[in-house]
Amino acid sequence: MGLLGELLMLPLAPVRGTGWVLRQVVAEAEKQYYDPAAIQSELRALEERLEAGEIDEAEFDRREDELLDRLEQKQKGQPPSR
Repeated sequence: MGLLGELLMLPLAPVRGTGWVLRQVVAEAEKQYYDPAAIQSELRALEERLEAGEIDEAEFDRREDELLDRLEQKQKGQPPSR
């Protein structure tokens, strides 16, 4: 794109910049969400809550399944389902 094109697109720079920032934030959030170390930490905390009596077996099973699904998606390299 030439100089004239850049000048004409200048008013859209904040919109393009905001879009880029949002894409970066989403990418980092997904990276942390599917991080195996974070998932394992959440599994340990969940088990501690079960042992402490803070949650019942049904809640534990439901949350454990969610966490294991996240871990499996990461290992398979699948994009997150939304």
